[in-house]
Amino acid sequence: MPAPIDALIRQFLTWVESESPSHAQVLDAWQSSCPRLSVWEDVQIAGYVAFDGTRGRHVILTSTGRAFLAERETVG
Repeated sequence: MPAPIDALIRQFLTWVESESPSHAQVLDAWQSSCPRLSVWEDVQIAGYVAFDGTRGRHVILTSTGRAFLAERETVG
């Protein structure tokens, strides 16, 4: 059974993939001061997301993030 944080990371990455949100939108929706729910920080550390380089600083998936999602899709 996947860890609860894996489910949250999968949800976050799926959202980023479909929306390409701005950095401000990500912080508004996902930033947490709770150390047990550090999804935004965790995906950055793991290298699953990056900024697209535009002034809007949109968050996009990296190849590592896409691989994480693809692996979880095959598992269930």
